[in-house]
Amino acid sequence: MTTHAMPRPNPAIGVLLSATGVRPRVEVDAESLVVDLGWSFSVTVPRTAIWSVADEPGRRVSIGAHGWRGRWLVNTTGGSLVTVRLDPPARGRCLGLPVTVRELTLSIADRDAFRADLAR
Repeated sequence: MTTHAMPRPNPAIGVLLSATGVRPRVEVDAESLVVDLGWSFSVTVPRTAIWSVADEPGRRVSIGAHGWRGRWLVNTTGGSLVTVRLDPPARGRCLGLPVTVRELTLSIADRDAFRADLAR
């Protein structure tokens, strides 16, 4: 299993994430991709469901877990983003409620290592 760090957030955001118990985690093993943002968001994606992985250009203003119609942004910073497209969609949880995940855009500190790990 390989753990991929999310970039360190702005210090004020870091304090907020710590105070609310949010501990970002992105792990890849032979069978799955696990994305966990504490109590706010989690999904386990079978590797066989990963259709594509690509760097995401641009930046996002929001930080945390945000989704709409199966497209989820899970990030600790506005940049260094990677988009993972899924087929079939995975089932995740946001604030304890079930959600459908068709696309994950993640902030990843070392995007090259993350993409290489998923390509294996």
